[in-house]
Amino acid sequence: MKLNIAVLPGDGIGPEVTAQAVKVLKAIAMEFNHIFTFKKGLVGACAIDKTGNPLPEETIDICKKADAVLFGAIGDTKYDNDPNAKIRPEQGLLGIRQELGLYTNIRPIIAYEDLLNKSSLKVKQIKDTNILIYRELTGGIYFGKRYLSEDGNTASDTCEYNRFEIERIAHLAFKAAQSRKRKLTLVDKANVLESSRLWRRVVQDIAPQYPNVKLDYMYIDNAAMELIIRPRQFDVILTENMFGDILSEEASVIVGSIGLLASASIGDKYAMFEPIHGAYTKAANKGIANPIASILSVAMLLDHFGLYDEAALVREGVDKSLKLHITTPDLNNKYDNISTTKVGDFIEDFIQNPEETNLNFTNIHLGQSTII
Repeated sequence: MKLNIAVLPGDGIGPEVTAQAVKVLKAIAMEFNHIFTFKKGLVGACAIDKTGNPLPEETIDICKKADAVLFGAIGDTKYDNDPNAKIRPEQGLLGIRQELGLYTNIRPIIAYEDLLNKSSLKVKQIKDTNILIYRELTGGIYFGKRYLSEDGNTASDTCEYNRFEIERIAHLAFKAAQSRKRKLTLVDKANVLESSRLWRRVVQDIAPQYPNVKLDYMYIDNAAMELIIRPRQFDVILTENMFGDILSEEASVIVGSIGLLASASIGDKYAMFEPIHGAYTKAANKGIANPIASILSVAMLLDHFGLYDEAALVREGVDKSLKLHITTPDLNNKYDNISTTKVGDFIEDFIQNPEETNLNFTNIHLGQSTII
């Protein structure tokens, strides 16, 4: 298969983790005789610094000509600490979601057996957790009308949804549930918000089309608690934009590190794949950023194009790296010299040499030997 992939490394640790994801894609292309080409674009703070625009037209053009987009991270502390900034890096990410019509964000939450003790939660609570969060991505409060009074003392943000926006992601979530445990939980705040009551009505209207899927409802405040107390009760979670943002970040506690959480943002024509973590600028260029979320996003990219064997091999490489403690400091207390690049090298080598012994892999990535 031939794929043209737009690469938007972004800011902070984005370029470091994205480089490892590209490395893995190149290894897959070589092993499976695919042709993957890559073209970089600017987005976020680095784009503002060079062009004054967090999402330059050239970047939009690169993405629209590509088969898929591989995204890193955006943000910079100089903007985080300035609430009066009119142009912000995050506008680049929101803009690209809107430009490409990426209305569905899919975020897997998996408790890896080898990392259960890395979570701050009890092992018996999180063991065997496997959740898929479907987050609406182009509507709601992040894209609603904003108001700030002239004196700067009153502000508002509007959360607005229409039936079509809810229907299109609800169908995708129901279909995903059909192929899993056949349970869908709608998370909202229908006891307070009119927009949430619309979500309930629309999802209830759609539910009879999927009679083999059990539909549950949960308020966001209760869901946030239950996600920590009893995460195994969830299979597919469907929710609106801001609630999905919050829940998926919270779920990083289950897996032990936000550096493990990948995502796919899907529209009718375009698709983008990215780790859910931010730019984490204070860790940039130190070699400590965890690239696994970005690499797992590559697996989702491969799945999207029906390259299931390739995606499975990437995930096997990730599993092996976790089992052998070939991970960055956020997860690793066994070896102290495993960098971002070494994790990428390990998974690249696994793809090229999946039959090598555990001992050889460990030695290689501790710098004791080299595959020839």
